Amino acid sequence: MKNIVKKSGLVLAMVAMLSSCDNFDEININPTAANGDQVQVEYFINNSIIGAQMNPDVAERSFVLYWKTAGHQMLSTGISGGSYDDGWSSAYYNSSANWLNAVNTAIQIADEQQAKGIVKPYSGNLKQVARIWRAYLMSELADNFGPIAIEAFQGKNPEFNNLKDVYYFMLAELKDASEKLDVSVSNNSNAKLKNEDPAYGYNYVKWRKYANSMRLRLAMRLSEVDPAKAKQEFEAAAAGDLLRDAADNFQVQEKPGWDDLTGVMSREWNAQIISVTLNNLYIGLGGIKSTDQLAPSFHASVKPANYIGLKFANHFATKTNEPAAGYWLDGLPNMIDPRAYKTFSIPGDFTNPNFSPYPSWDNSSKTTSRNLKDANGAIVKTIDATNTWNAFATGNWGTMASTNEVRAFNGTMPGLSQAFRASKSQRIFFASWETYFLLAEAAVKGWAVPMSGKEAYEEGIKANFAYWGVSSHLSAYLTSEDYNRAGTSVSWSHTTEPAASHTMNYVDGYTNTPGVATILYPKNNLYKNGAVKNDLLTKIITQKFIAQTPWLPLEGWNDHRRLGLPFFENPAVEQPLVNLPALTQSNYMSNQVSFFPQRLRYTSGLRNSNPKGYAQAVEFLGGDDSVFTPLWWAKH
Repeated sequence: MKNIVKKSGLVLAMVAMLSSCDNFDEININPTAANGDQVQVEYFINNSIIGAQMNPDVAERSFVLYWKTAGHQMLSTGISGGSYDDGWSSAYYNSSANWLNAVNTAIQIADEQQAKGIVKPYSGNLKQVARIWRAYLMSELADNFGPIAIEAFQGKNPEFNNLKDVYYFMLAELKDASEKLDVSVSNNSNAKLKNEDPAYGYNYVKWRKYANSMRLRLAMRLSEVDPAKAKQEFEAAAAGDLLRDAADNFQVQEKPGWDDLTGVMSREWNAQIISVTLNNLYIGLGGIKSTDQLAPSFHASVKPANYIGLKFANHFATKTNEPAAGYWLDGLPNMIDPRAYKTFSIPGDFTNPNFSPYPSWDNSSKTTSRNLKDANGAIVKTIDATNTWNAFATGNWGTMASTNEVRAFNGTMPGLSQAFRASKSQRIFFASWETYFLLAEAAVKGWAVPMSGKEAYEEGIKANFAYWGVSSHLSAYLTSEDYNRAGTSVSWSHTTEPAASHTMNYVDGYTNTPGVATILYPKNNLYKNGAVKNDLLTKIITQKFIAQTPWLPLEGWNDHRRLGLPFFENPAVEQPLVNLPALTQSNYMSNQVSFFPQRLRYTSGLRNSNPKGYAQAVEFLGGDDSVFTPLWWAKH
């Protein structure tokens, strides 16, 4: 055991820049373990899986402020405006090193015990589980930063590897480990073993399904840059057992408090207001009327389908390609995806058991009346946001940021359901719907998969509707040809493109004068040069993005980096964004890769403590160590 810790600690110092190996000793040595022959492999696997749930310090910075922001799940400029915080990144990078250190130690112990003949019936399977989990952790780290070291924690100082080699390694590991899992093995000799696996309780059938579905995810990541390898790996994995049922979802129970199992979205000072990206995808999609989803008390607030709201030209930013920029919807949408009202709460809906009262130390969440002011601070308009539904672009709003008290205030905007904030949910790492959407995308590409694209697409929606408890709307939803604000519909067979624009009624918010506005469907230049909004792939990724909210923002960001889908609006530039100089007042109506974050910069710890490794990583990156340098697989 001493030798294992010594080797792991050496590499940890090189890769994670942690202060010493002592912390590793304290975290990972079980009190009952006297030496390497007696220590239990499952302790290290459990430590790694639970650690990766992220304590609140790491979760707030990586899951919320990086992933949910870059992945456009919430209203936040942050990294989407090009900003970066080395402390946040270091917290995640160092924690990830701990998780990888623990799982690699599990593999080392398993190998050493096997060499000495110290094995139990399930020992071989524990090693394969550790390898599968390691592949996930490596993918998470690589998808954030870029090139990483494959041979970290192998008893020697690692060389960094390019992302192609990293992905090939992870795919090979998943293939080999899943094949070596013996699903016939019984754990009866250790009744407590299942308690050391917070995801699957060491159900090896489920671990194999997870490994195969993870292989689908990682193979598809290569689809735009290495299509032959992507196809080969995907088809092989798709022929095996896959994660297709809710009971097979990889998820871990959260709990209140302040430790690794505390909810990743639990910090009260994060408002987690709905993003305009989600709102544009939700509104109109599926053709399900709000009056068919909400109690009669809301019906008077539901607006006509052709009404966009009150126009406040002096208070709401318009220098963005967000299609409803400049308008405030003084009511509820006529039609909206039925998952929207489950994921986010209507302002003023205080009787909703999932209405979030955060922050609990003030009354802001229940303050629905706010003001629009002039430059001198005088009130121009008071807005009561009760029973309204709005979302706005991030960015630099210039003087409007101070004169508009409504657009980013938690009491006036749809906020994330308390179901995801109270640390009582199960955090999802991989769900059945993702398997189906991956299969649907592969079918569209013409790859050999076990079901048709239409069947997989609809099964993915069905699985997610079941999760949200809205299956009563499924039949009507699947046949809908109504466009959302991005110009996409649900029906698989409906691929007619929307017109370039459509007209909607509005009312001038200052004078109450009615008018008719021409509303453009946004041109997404990142996908087929903006000419296509309603093809099969756009439908699949739209549904996948909605389904992955709120648990998998990193995957939403990954898909956008890979494909340019779904449509992400540009941040507003009423004044320049200092950290996003590529976006200007002359080009904000188009999309460019350089307008969106592509990765996290490497930490200062790596630059200072391992300059050779840092130089290798940046060389493999193929560009500056910048937030805007695309990763190898992010070709679109």
